[in-house]
Amino acid sequence: MSNYTPRLKEKYNAEVLPALMKKFEYSSKMQVPAITKITLNMGLGKAKEEPRRLEAAVNELSIITGQKAVVTKAKQAISNFKLRAGDPVGARVTLHGKTMWEFFDRFISIALPRVRDFNGVPNRSFDGRGNYSLGIKEQIIFPEIDYDKIEGVNGMDISITTSANTDEEAFELLTALGLPFRRKQV
Repeated sequence: MSNYTPRLKEKYNAEVLPALMKKFEYSSKMQVPAITKITLNMGLGKAKEEPRRLEAAVNELSIITGQKAVVTKAKQAISNFKLRAGDPVGARVTLHGKTMWEFFDRFISIALPRVRDFNGVPNRSFDGRGNYSLGIKEQIIFPEIDYDKIEGVNGMDISITTSANTDEEAFELLTALGLPFRRKQV
């Protein structure tokens, strides 16, 4: 195993950790919030009728993250949607460690600037416990996806789980790592 450390992890250790320790007056660096995992979820309403779209979604998530995606299945039946428990409804990947840091770095520095009419990610998408979620309308913002080979444009949800206790701590952590939040309207 190599001693390689992702660029964003180095930034966290060198700049973000000391800054957050000072700002929130932590006594130990173990109290400083960190990102624990990132989950990408791609829901497909027509996965049952179009199995190729589901297969394409799994492949695209695997290409974007560098980790094998899994098919998610419905937990309960919903007759209005003609959905039975156990039917495939999407794909999901959960990232930890180096792959998580690498993905987050590529997401911030490469993918987000490619979003059309981008003016920052919403700053109200925290859950009250220090976790952040956002939705993306098109998977084609990732350079790994070849536009000519996609089955269809799919959106995805990205959830960033942190060890922060409050939304304020998580906001400061993600801002220090470089996630571009929208400016508040005056």
